This record gives sequence, C-alpha cells and structure tokens, in this order.
Amino acid sequence: MPQTNGERVVADLKRLAEFGRYKTGVHRPTYSAEDVASRQWLAEKFAEAGLDPVIDGIGNVIGRNPRATRRLLVGSHSETQPHGGWLDGALGVIYGLELARAFAADPALAGLGIEPIAWADEEGHYGNMLGSRSFTDALPDSEIEAGRSRDGVPLRAALAEAGFAGRPRERLDPQRYVGYLEAHIEQGDWLDSSGLKIGIVEAIIGNWNYWVTVTGQQNHAGTTQMARRRDAGAGMVRLANRIYDRFAELAGPRTVWTIGRMLLDPNAPSIVPGRAEMQVQFRDTDTAILERFEQALYGLVAEADRAGPCHIEIAPISKSEPAAMDAGFQTLIEQAAERHAPGGHLRMPSGAGHDAQILSRRVRSAMMFVPSLNGISHHWSEDTKEEDIVLGAQVFADAAAAILQAG
Repeated sequence: MPQTNGERVVADLKRLAEFGRYKTGVHRPTYSAEDVASRQWLAEKFAEAGLDPVIDGIGNVIGRNPRATRRLLVGSHSETQPHGGWLDGALGVIYGLELARAFAADPALAGLGIEPIAWADEEGHYGNMLGSRSFTDALPDSEIEAGRSRDGVPLRAALAEAGFAGRPRERLDPQRYVGYLEAHIEQGDWLDSSGLKIGIVEAIIGNWNYWVTVTGQQNHAGTTQMARRRDAGAGMVRLANRIYDRFAELAGPRTVWTIGRMLLDPNAPSIVPGRAEMQVQFRDTDTAILERFEQALYGLVAEADRAGPCHIEIAPISKSEPAAMDAGFQTLIEQAAERHAPGGHLRMPSGAGHDAQILSRRVRSAMMFVPSLNGISHHWSEDTKEEDIVLGAQVFADAAAAILQAG
C-alpha cells in the first residue's frame, strides 16, 4: 500500500490556508484574488508531484498523469465559505495531491495513478457546483452567461478578471478513470461525539429549496387597528411555525429542515410590513421523504393563503437529487478503515452536498469523512485534530490503491 507523509499533508493544508487567512479560518471566495493565487499554487504543487497541471476555463485545477494506465480522479473544492474553515474542501484537495506523490514513489504501484483535482465554486458563490458540473457536461453556456455572485458580479466578468476567460473547459472522459474519490471533514458531529475516526459515506442528501412570498398591506404601526391589519411579517412567522411543526411529524431519522433567510419590506420599526419573504430548505437521502415534505409545504402555503388576510405564494428555487455512493468502493474504504482504526469507523449519509454527487452520475464515486471537532463547519473556528488528518490520509490512500487494483 502507498505510504503517505502525514507531516507533509498538514504542512500543505496550513500553507493553503494562508491564501485568505481569517482568524483561525479562511476567507477565500471563488475567483477572488486569494482564490486565484491558491489555484496557481496548487498547479505548481501538482507539477512538483510530476503531474501535468491544467487550470481550465471554469477554474478547475487538474493534475494530469500521462504515465498511468489506470487512473483514479481524487479531489474536492478549494474555495471557502465567507469567513469559513481551513479544512472544508481543502482537505480533499491536499489528500489528492499527497496520494499522487505516494503512488509515484511506490514501484509496486507502477501503472496505477492518481489525478488530483480542485473543483471551482462548490460553495455556490456564483452558481451551484460549477466546476464539477462543467466537467460532467451539466453546466450550459446559458447558465454561465446568466451567472452572478451574491454581490451581483457577472460570472463572465469574474472569469475574465481571474484570467480564466477563453480557456477551454475540461470535460470528463469516463474511460480515463476507474472512478472518483473524495475526502472531506464530516461537518457534523456524528464521528466526533462518538469517538470514531472514519466515516464511509453511503449516500449524499438531496437538498430542496423554495421561496415563499407573503403580500399584505404596508401601513402605519401606530394608527392601524389590529383587526384591520394585513401584516405580512405576522403571516410569515405564523406560517413558519406551522411548517416546523408539520415537518417534525413527517421527518425521517436524519431529515433536516431550515428557514435560514427571512426578509421584511420595508423592515422599519414603525411600519406594518407589506411584504415578507422566506427561504425554506429540507434535506434527506430518501426521495420519498423529500416528496412528502414538498407536498406538505405546498399544502400549508395554500391553506395559509386561503385563511388570509395576506396573499401567500410559493416558488421552487432548486432541487439536488440524492446520490448513492458506489457500494464496492464503500466496502474497500471500510476495509482500509478497519486496518488502521479497528472498530473506529461508521457508514453514514452526508448531510451536506458535495461534488461527488455530481460525479456519481457519470462514474463510480465514493466519499470518506474525518471528524470535525464539535461538529463545527462553515465558520472560521472549524477544526480537526492533526492526528485524525494524518490517519485519514493513510486510510484514504489504502482505499484508493484497493480501488485501482480491483478495477
């Protein structure tokens, strides 16, 4: 089995974290100056590992291995959430780099090669998993033309500023790879709270999002009688409570739901809101549960609209379908975990979306988790014990070798 260098893995992760350092985390939005510099650094590291680096027209960084006859694509994303953590995504990218070095150094693995990749914009600053969708022919030019950042910057302008405009977008050749493998911090607390070291992902959740708009009548907060009010804010809050209560009745063992964004117009203390909006999201690996939630949500909105006094509408925003990971790959990851952490592993779903769910539609794919301390992620305080990072790298390398040898 290939031998990874744990100290080198941690050192590379810490160096990557310097691009956009924020407190103990990282602020490295997609196509920012820090993100572009980090991608150029990754390309240099891929070249040092004996690979042919390519940064394509969407910003993906790929280390091509021209010598291997059997290849495994390995990676994750390299940008971060605003003021996010130093390991979210970066862990899988650096694991991919380390695997490429470890495989190249082992004569017993001749002909077997790793091609590491750093996907662009998994975090959705400009779209939804742009890099992996581009690579798998699931990102039409029309979406690139229409794409904008959260601050309204056109995607085309950002690509030009980054120096990526005009470059071809790399496309997946399924015949080139045995499959795709991704490592990630768990981002939840199942492993950490249980004292476990490795998570073997069975499936990645589907994430369904909806926009609910409540229209009432804006009026003076001091002179408008309560009986005459058409308070959009009150209508939104009452509906949100009903949604939470109903979803709790329908949920599976790992279903989660969130109303993470609520807006009032005009959002002033002495004005009865005339308009209110909220985003409703729910996630599960079971499509039947997602469909039940959707049906219930539409029913609750229709019921609230009929009851008045405000008019309420709902519109879908996005749906990502659940994705099962390859069963054979799961078994090989589990066997590698048992060798290095006997009894310290768990088969589990991923509650977050990942590029692996996009790749799984075209090639055999799998994911492996290492613990997140206290389950914290998408925050600068996110962290993982260095010993767990080092252990995870070796388990990951063993699994990758087994996958390539099994074919």
